[in-house]
Amino acid sequence: MSQLLKTKNIDELVEEAHCEGKSLKRSLGPWSLIAFGIGAVIGGGIFTVTGTAAAGQRLAVPSILNAPLLDLITQGSKAASTIGRPGAGPGLTLSFILVAITCGFAALCYAELASMIPIAGSAYTYAYTTLGEIFAWIIGWDLILEYAVSNMSVAVGFSAYFNVMCDYLFGAHLPKYLSEPAIVEGKLTGSLFNVPALLIVMLLSWLLVRGVKESARANNAMVAIKIGAILLFVFGAARAVQASNLNPFLPNGFPGVVSGAAIVFFTFIGFDSVSTAAEECKHPQRNMPIGIIGTLIICGLLYTAVAFVLTGIVNWKTLDNASPVANALQAIGMSRLRFTVTVGALLGMLSSLLVYQYGQARIWFAMSRDRLLPDVFSHVHKRFKTPNVSTWVAGLAVGIPAGIWDIGTLAELSNIGTLFAFIIVSFGVLILRRKQPERPRAFRVPFSPVTPALSVVCCLGLMLGLPLETWIRFVVWLVIGLFIYMGYSRKRTPLQQAIPSKGRVADPAR
Repeated sequence: MSQLLKTKNIDELVEEAHCEGKSLKRSLGPWSLIAFGIGAVIGGGIFTVTGTAAAGQRLAVPSILNAPLLDLITQGSKAASTIGRPGAGPGLTLSFILVAITCGFAALCYAELASMIPIAGSAYTYAYTTLGEIFAWIIGWDLILEYAVSNMSVAVGFSAYFNVMCDYLFGAHLPKYLSEPAIVEGKLTGSLFNVPALLIVMLLSWLLVRGVKESARANNAMVAIKIGAILLFVFGAARAVQASNLNPFLPNGFPGVVSGAAIVFFTFIGFDSVSTAAEECKHPQRNMPIGIIGTLIICGLLYTAVAFVLTGIVNWKTLDNASPVANALQAIGMSRLRFTVTVGALLGMLSSLLVYQYGQARIWFAMSRDRLLPDVFSHVHKRFKTPNVSTWVAGLAVGIPAGIWDIGTLAELSNIGTLFAFIIVSFGVLILRRKQPERPRAFRVPFSPVTPALSVVCCLGLMLGLPLETWIRFVVWLVIGLFIYMGYSRKRTPLQQAIPSKGRVADPAR
């Protein structure tokens, strides 16, 4: 157990990151970091899931597997008879504020650790320096799942929107057998492969290999257009807001607000991806907190504005559909604005794909540099100074499954994985405050240890609100990861090789 809980020294970790052939180029400033964060956080969800959160979510076939874990603990099998989640109605604005506050606790913890440990790897690296190697592996394995599942879902959604845009602009689109997943809910659809889903992921992987500065410029442009589309909707549709649609403001009371918050939580996932750019950030001690906290504030304001206007222009009960914003605009006769929103949704997915692929490759890179994964994943391109092998492999790991399966049903795995990472990071702040109180901190979490503790409690509460089926899948993924760690990774890391076993002194040259 002492071997499994062996931690890495922060100073040595920073020094290793500057080794020739294993270091990344620092080229990102605060605005690029904020744009990275907005690109990850605001995807297509702002134009889709907002309707479900407002109108509520009904289950076609309620079962014990889709009942929230907390309800099963408190109510037993009775929880399986639930018909779904009540809608927040116009109170969806409060749902977004509630989620923003919950994520804010975790964001402050990320900001402190990112400024202290400016190394690629995000929560994985923080766990390695605070909790030990076994926890680092668990969270790294968890982050691989989080980023991959999230991007598979977005890639499938992009393909669908891409066909809609082609039909709107050119009156033609790709045939279904080349633009839809081959398997949906375990059944063959007749499609051969979702080609657009694979192609867009590989195109973005190529851009990421070319350089982080080039990727940041492309992301900045997409984020600017995306924010412009959101602001056009907010200000363009605001004149159609009617007080009658906002009354009653809380049709299902505070439980409806909490239910809406649980549904829209995943739309805030992504601000943590800013911390994966720490090793490529100029002046990380100053810029990382700005990037993380700035992302959360801007996204929170945009989300609440969209929620207020959307529930104000139509009755909240009519929003339970796949394209609530576009359909609401069509209902009030704003077809031109509807096209703008569709473009914004498409670019939202693109920027989200770009940033998550960036973050996933950095996780693979950091774990490989620590020898928890094969060494090839920490290879750095001599010219572009990017982890090219990790980037291409991460692209294939997302693009190929997205071409075969519709993995929307697995999207909540991204939620539980992110919440787990938030908990680990919050514990990391508490541990470092106790073990290394004298270490310089460019940014300090205010009101510690209360704030990190609140982060842990809030995230655990949201995890307990996820279905039992999601918990089972999450545990299975972690068990698979532990088998890989015990059989392969544990034997390769320098920390383990430096520890004598049964009187035998390890060879430092290994």
